[in-house]
Amino acid sequence: MRIRVRRTGGFAGIERSAEVDTSGRPDAGEWRTLAVTVLRQGDGDVRSVPDGFSYEITIDGETVRCGDPRLTESQRALITKVLNEGA
Repeated sequence: MRIRVRRTGGFAGIERSAEVDTSGRPDAGEWRTLAVTVLRQGDGDVRSVPDGFSYEITIDGETVRCGDPRLTESQRALITKVLNEGA
């Protein structure tokens, strides 16, 4: 499973993106559970606050859009994991 997060906006307007390929990872099941939950939730509330971040989460070609501060717990967890562990 390939998971990509693209973050835009914020005070400086700097874009950041990262991608994780979960194939062969020992924690692939945890990633899959979180990713499936995010996909089931669908697009979130993309209205952001001034200087807030907007996100595109792409999981195996399917994209979900959402924005701070209206992220679900699952969206926030997946975004954090990908931005911290992805390349």
